[in-house]
Amino acid sequence: MSDPRQRPVLDMTPEGEFRDPPRPSRLDLLLARTGGIAVLVLLATGGLVLAAVAVFFAALLLPVVVAAGVVAFVSLWWRARRLRRQGLDPRVFRVVVRR
Repeated sequence: MSDPRQRPVLDMTPEGEFRDPPRPSRLDLLLARTGGIAVLVLLATGGLVLAAVAVFFAALLLPVVVAAGVVAFVSLWWRARRLRRQGLDPRVFRVVVRR
C-alpha cells in the first residue's frame, strides 16, 4: 500500500477463506537485508563520528587546562616564595577567594 488513497484489497477464495499474500521475491528479500545492514553500518559510523568529534573538542580544551594549571602553579609558588622571604612557613598560607 504505497498510495494512502488506495483501498485495501481482500483476496478471498470462493469458499470464503482468505488467501495468503504473495511471497516477496528473492530480490526483495536481498534488498531488505542489504538495507538493514546499511542502516546498521550508518549507525555505527555515526557513533564513531560523534566520538571523534568529542575527542577533538577535548583535545582543543587540553591546552587551556594545561595553561590554567601552569598559571595556578606559578601563582601558588610565588606566594610561597614571598612567605619564605618574610620568614613564615609557606605550608600554612591561606588562599583567599574574592567574589
